[in-house]
Amino acid sequence: MLTESMEDYLEMIYRLVEEKGYVRAVDLSEALHFQASSITKMIQKLDEAEFIKYEKYRNISLTAKGEHYGKFLVWRDFTLKKFLLLLNSQSGIEEQVEGMEHYITPKTMLLINNLITFFEANPGALQSFHALQKGHGDENDDEGLNQLRAWEFRHNMEDR
Repeated sequence: MLTESMEDYLEMIYRLVEEKGYVRAVDLSEALHFQASSITKMIQKLDEAEFIKYEKYRNISLTAKGEHYGKFLVWRDFTLKKFLLLLNSQSGIEEQVEGMEHYITPKTMLLINNLITFFEANPGALQSFHALQKGHGDENDDEGLNQLRAWEFRHNMEDR
């Protein structure tokens, strides 16, 4: 089973392979802003789990399994960002997606994708949804819920 960190690494490996055609440990270290020793440990774990093929001092390559999962991880990231933008989320989209993506099931991702497709095909429905947001935005305000991590996140974002 992939951990959150493994998913992040695999997603970045997939992105780098798509962009450059290859990936080296140093490329991954630069992209993720981690030390080489941390990178090497995770690469070895992904190699043992058969998501990548890795030989010391060589390029990292994706296995068929790694490519399949990597493609899904990139799609999931893109789709969640698109979803939040469609709903007019105002701040911290990258951070919100990072918080959600590891806990959402593939079936739920398909439902979100279907909703995006529906709204894109029915702009009137999307306008009606946005009008509903304007009329009901304050009644479910999160004030008083300051013990939630999301509350702390939101207020930290507003201070930036």
